[in-house]
Amino acid sequence: MFKRLFGSGEKTPPAVTQAEVRNITVGRTVSLDTLAWERLGDETHFSLDRDALEITAQGVVVLDGGQHVHRFYTDDHVMLQAMSDSADGEGAYDFTLFTPWSSAYPPGQRERRMWRDRLSAPVFDGAAEELPAYPRFWFAESDALQPPVELWESLFDDRAATAPYSRIFQTCMLYARDLSGGRELMMALEMEPHDQDDIVGDVTHEIMIGIPLEMAEFRA
Repeated sequence: MFKRLFGSGEKTPPAVTQAEVRNITVGRTVSLDTLAWERLGDETHFSLDRDALEITAQGVVVLDGGQHVHRFYTDDHVMLQAMSDSADGEGAYDFTLFTPWSSAYPPGQRERRMWRDRLSAPVFDGAAEELPAYPRFWFAESDALQPPVELWESLFDDRAATAPYSRIFQTCMLYARDLSGGRELMMALEMEPHDQDDIVGDVTHEIMIGIPLEMAEFRA
């Protein structure tokens, strides 16, 4: 009788709707091998002061070709990224780790156009951000001006969420430079956040410094 009145006490947990990439998802901790960036020495601008990431949000980008970009974030915007040919993250590949370098609010449309022009050039001149020059990694086969890539990222902070708490329209370009100990990545992007009611927030210009990760260099 009591079970009929009050339930059995065995509640069914909410269904998980977010992808898991090698066991990584919201609420998990990712352990890192610090040699992944320490081996780059003083040449790199990548810096991270810990060997564990507490994942508090994750995002997904669906590319035109059907591939999925899975992104996992900490509260301080460190991002672990993986590619997959499926929405559930199965068979993920191309792992990278990014940390924030700079963030700025463009005061007007002129500054936004100037930023887009910088992202269209074959080499990103990072002097204004106290960075070196970075050759373009995307579209590296051409020295012509190339419009930056435009994409939408959906963000979730709950494994059982069925709708994103935010969607971000991004205009971005990926760059890379070879170091003696490996490769350093740089992502430059404009971010235009939209909340659940599609209200647009403040536009920002972001730069993130990254490194490739081998599968043996992280686990959750």
